[in-house]
Amino acid sequence: MDSMYNKQKIFNDPVYGFVSVPHGLLLDLVDHPYFQRLRRIRQVGLAHFVYPGALHTRFHHALGALHLMQQAVEALRHKGALITPEEAEAVSVAILLHDIGHGPYSHALEHTIVDLHHEQLSLLFMEDLNRQFDGRLELAIQIFSDRYPKKFLHQLVSGQLDMDRMDYLNRDSFFTGVSEGVIGYDRIIKMLAVHEGELVVEEKGMYSIEKFLIARRLMYWQVYLHKTNVAAEQMVIHLLRRARELAVSGIPLEVSRHLHWFLYRSSEEQPSPFEVLEHFARLDDVDIAAAIKAWREAPDPVLALLAEGLLDRKLFRLEWRSVPVEADYLEHIRARAMQVYGPEAPLEHLVFTGSASNQAYDTAEEKINILFKDGRVLPIDECSDVPLYTQVVTKHFICYPKTLQP
Repeated sequence: MDSMYNKQKIFNDPVYGFVSVPHGLLLDLVDHPYFQRLRRIRQVGLAHFVYPGALHTRFHHALGALHLMQQAVEALRHKGALITPEEAEAVSVAILLHDIGHGPYSHALEHTIVDLHHEQLSLLFMEDLNRQFDGRLELAIQIFSDRYPKKFLHQLVSGQLDMDRMDYLNRDSFFTGVSEGVIGYDRIIKMLAVHEGELVVEEKGMYSIEKFLIARRLMYWQVYLHKTNVAAEQMVIHLLRRARELAVSGIPLEVSRHLHWFLYRSSEEQPSPFEVLEHFARLDDVDIAAAIKAWREAPDPVLALLAEGLLDRKLFRLEWRSVPVEADYLEHIRARAMQVYGPEAPLEHLVFTGSASNQAYDTAEEKINILFKDGRVLPIDECSDVPLYTQVVTKHFICYPKTLQP
């Protein structure tokens, strides 16, 4: 019998080969303009400044995470976990849409002109889609928000071993060429089980989990927090902050209509979340790229400097420190900036400091639990014989134009 449910759309994924999306709600969501927008947003923001192959999109990643979720559901059912067809569809919808609230250029907009975090925006998108699809996303939203009794379903979407992490580590290492990030995702998925309603890993999967945690740590410092990537992202953040300052003071800037709404709206205004969503859903990498190209010729010298640096890859110098940047060193660089760019220049957009933290395995979150053959369940940090990098590693930085190098 060839029912609608047996039909599927096939996508050729460079990481997994052929991946399928069943006809019905999931394919309708893939075809929706909200989801198609993810084709125009790169997964790892500005990492292509370091790794030229890292041009893959959030659309790629969402389909990959859906593919892994389908495998996880099958593996868990095989071990006797009760997952109804409705739950399987809902957990698939939740993972498909988990990143739908991401803005262009990584997290730059969240730090500048959009007041909502990408996870809040993802929920807004899902609620709006739920209205458009007559309530058919209700169960997916419950799972996404951790309001559904079967906790393991939420853990598959958002947890220490979720399908989001499983795909982005694998995919980002594939497209960057950073082989240290390669993980045995297929073995990990086969080793998953449900114990007392929560996700666990069978004992024989422990080495794969150790490798996964180490790969995650290496990918953070080698790709996501690579100093050139961080410098470029900081330049975008300060470019948008400077543009917002100029916009608020009434200076006209060449900018697309929906980006204009965010830059020029009054800070006294309290737009409804759905008004924010209406404009945000129209933003992608193209808007920011076009703004950067236009602002290269902006009359404001700092805005023009940041835009030119991003266009021509004349990136600011970023120095990592294990301790906060010394006040006298910061003052020294700021004094040089004042000499070069003049006393009126907004120094906060030319010389800036900050920090970045990473923790490969956060013991404060739900732990990764190992199920032993004798029925015992232990957190991995109590039974692994290798260091799992549970400590938070924080690095501090100073960032400034290379012309100011001491």
